[in-house]
Amino acid sequence: MRTSRCLLALVLSCVFCGSLMAAERKPNILVILADDLGWGELGCQGFTQQIPTPHIDSIASRGVRFTSGYVSGPYCSPTRAGFMTGRYQQRFGHEFNPGPEQTASKDFGLPLAETTIGNRLQAAGYATGWFGKSHLGYEPPFHPLQRGFDEFYGFLGGARSYFDSDGDVSSPVQRGTEVVKKFGGYTTEAFAREAVAFIDKHQDEPWFCYLPFNAVHGPLEATDKYLSRFASITDTKRRTYAAMQSAMDDAIGSVLEKIRTLGLEENTLIFFFSDNGGPTPSTTSNNGPLRGFKSQTWEGGIRVAFLVQWKGKIPAGKVDDRPVIQLDILPTALAAAGVTAKPEWKLDGVNLLPYLSGEKSGTPHEALYWRFGQQVAIRLGDWKLVKGAGSPGVEGVERTGKASMAGAELYNLQDDIGETNNLAAAEPDKVKQLAAAWDAWNVGNVDPKWSPPDRGARKAGKAKKKAR
Repeated sequence: MRTSRCLLALVLSCVFCGSLMAAERKPNILVILADDLGWGELGCQGFTQQIPTPHIDSIASRGVRFTSGYVSGPYCSPTRAGFMTGRYQQRFGHEFNPGPEQTASKDFGLPLAETTIGNRLQAAGYATGWFGKSHLGYEPPFHPLQRGFDEFYGFLGGARSYFDSDGDVSSPVQRGTEVVKKFGGYTTEAFAREAVAFIDKHQDEPWFCYLPFNAVHGPLEATDKYLSRFASITDTKRRTYAAMQSAMDDAIGSVLEKIRTLGLEENTLIFFFSDNGGPTPSTTSNNGPLRGFKSQTWEGGIRVAFLVQWKGKIPAGKVDDRPVIQLDILPTALAAAGVTAKPEWKLDGVNLLPYLSGEKSGTPHEALYWRFGQQVAIRLGDWKLVKGAGSPGVEGVERTGKASMAGAELYNLQDDIGETNNLAAAEPDKVKQLAAAWDAWNVGNVDPKWSPPDRGARKAGKAKKKAR
């Protein structure tokens, strides 16, 4: 009898300890990044159903969809630098894209003095994996494996073909630091496949999976499987784009399904966003009612689809119009992992968990800010003061030069999401208030570490590649 009681006590003790360990296990974190996805393209955004996106939409239906989600830069590399650090990239000079690898500055890359989300979570005991595009440096010190990631499968450049190639390929796919000559057909599917394998491999420990697709960035390339879904679209550019977006949705579905199959959904915090708005003229990626496109500080360049899911921890199917930004992902992930952010880290992002759970009812940010060469913007409440492409004093999309709010336009986004009614003349005090706030923010920024890529350099780089 005594032996039986001892065995029972031992079993109960093991069950209790196992339950305690399960309860104390840190949550997994999945960050999915789309490339050049327009704000209006997803079904859950409510503007078009032309390209069904049931898997991405499921993140919204199982979590929170922010209708005023933003990124801190209107194109690829700066946005990624901000996400990686939780800091405005203008704080450390990462303001522009670098151009092709052949012509880029050797100093280009997320500055080594900056600590990444990979570093932070790796230090907290997470397995860390990166599957997809980098665009944060070409030289070895900037490689993902040197920036807090245990595993990398992807490419270092800003764009590349979606298909395998028998010849020389710009920005080849790598596993770790080794070139993968044949990755199995189509990058969108390959990156998701690797992410699924990583999650399966690390299912018994906390993991951080960063999944930055090159979809739906150009070049416009798709497989017959997905093109056949959109045979009714007669415009070939739009049909190819639709096929690419559908392929990305299926790929995301395979990752979400793996999480559910392993019983990890309730212990996985999921983010989905795009690195900027859609470049509609070049790819057809649509920004809905927003003004402007990628590379512009109008809403169409900086407002993006922004979804967050954590089953059982935050509400499901909630729509939230409070402004948030991709800088918030790092501090939110750290808070979920039980890591206390230190003041000396100088994070600009905010932990969103209290706002997602309803613990806090206010707005996460007093204001959000942008500087992109001569293009500038600030959003404070419903008000936005902006100088975008085509504004007086803005010489071009990526021109360097002293940024200022002189001559900026004022819009009330609650009433005028399309930025059509400039209220600067009617609201001079509001203009002064927002301009002063932007000036105060800009004091903490530095000059860009490299200039934006000029078109001549891009052509030279392409010619050099063609000559090889």
